Amino acid sequence: MKLLLFGTIGFKELLIIAAIFLLLFGTRLPNILRNLGRGVSSFKQGLKEGRDEDDVPAGGKGDGG
Repeated sequence: MKLLLFGTIGFKELLIIAAIFLLLFGTRLPNILRNLGRGVSSFKQGLKEGRDEDDVPAGGKGDGG
């Protein structure tokens, strides 16, 4: 038996949630989104650096034999 408490979220519900979010965090919203963007870019940079480190061999000079 499948129990569905809330169903799907429609357009009206999303508007209500957005309005409440703006009322609560309206003055701090630009700062929050800026920090979120910095965190995402830092995460992507870390993934790229990790990928680059995997490509470089441990000796640093090819297969080194």
